[in-house]
Amino acid sequence: MRILLTGGLGFIGSAVIRRLIATTDHVVVNVDKETYAASHEALDAARGHARHVHLKADICDPAAMAAAFAEWQPEVVMHLAAESHVDRSIDGPAEFIRTNVVGTQVLLEAARAYWSGLDAPRKAAFRFHHISTDEVFGSLESVEEKPFDEHTPYDPRSPYSASKAASDHLVRAWHHTYGFPAFVSNTTNNYGPWQFPEKLIPLVSLNALDGKPLPVYGDGSNIRDWIHVEDHAEALVLAALHAGKPGGTYCIGPRQERSNLQVVHAICAVLDRLRPDPAGPRARLITFVKDRPGHDFRYAMDPTSAEVALGWRAKYDFESGLEHTLRWYLDHEDWWGPIRARRYAGQRLGGANTAG
Repeated sequence: MRILLTGGLGFIGSAVIRRLIATTDHVVVNVDKETYAASHEALDAARGHARHVHLKADICDPAAMAAAFAEWQPEVVMHLAAESHVDRSIDGPAEFIRTNVVGTQVLLEAARAYWSGLDAPRKAAFRFHHISTDEVFGSLESVEEKPFDEHTPYDPRSPYSASKAASDHLVRAWHHTYGFPAFVSNTTNNYGPWQFPEKLIPLVSLNALDGKPLPVYGDGSNIRDWIHVEDHAEALVLAALHAGKPGGTYCIGPRQERSNLQVVHAICAVLDRLRPDPAGPRARLITFVKDRPGHDFRYAMDPTSAEVALGWRAKYDFESGLEHTLRWYLDHEDWWGPIRARRYAGQRLGGANTAG
């Protein structure tokens, strides 16, 4: 089988490729534009593997996408390429609209044109899996409110989540209008090895190792549901290759809700144990900063339907997953050190257009 996967040099995409190379005999065609967060290193042994093909291309380029389908003739598409950082979307929403909305439309049209020319058996077997986020559902306003599920109405609140909601709607429209065999999965906050250090867990972890302030938005009470990227990758492979049904929606989550402040304290506690700071407990570095504009209070999903459909359940609890992740960062300064030195040093994003 040949799988065309977009965004394979990204955090989640690279985890999916590592899993596909390690656990299947399929060929993976990795379409990636190589933006600021791309990491060739994240592919580990997959980089030189005979079943991994790297194609540097932009999903917004119709000719490049048509050529990719014509040359590689995939049976499955896994669409992960996206701009994904909320704070960056606040500072510059245009790139999110271009990549997440226009790029998805271009990819859908290239895939549909290719699919339309297949013979009946290959046409029936073809699948297009669009990977999305729980943020499209909006904000839960209390800890008592029922988690999101496959029937929750969309209510995106940030430029990022609005762009992902639009892409989800396009995928469903292509299915219902053209009969195109596409489906959507939505997931919660991912964490784990190889995550670009603009996101909360690597940002706080690396700041803590450097003795720098640990920024917490507002009072730190905002809640997210945290899934280890290896658990998510397993679920995505099961959905794309085995269980995903055209027109379906799969809410993939681990039931691991934590407030941002709880996450930061947990990071401090693990690092204090693994690599003590002579200056004292790292919780002393916690610094409350002005909240992000439009900061959603809580995201949480009920994954029951997806667990049944996929025959899957998250293996990592948050504590073991966090320690696994922090041990990895401690062992891989050769990767994140140059990024912090040259590409992203931990500066605040998402406040450029706000007062104060």
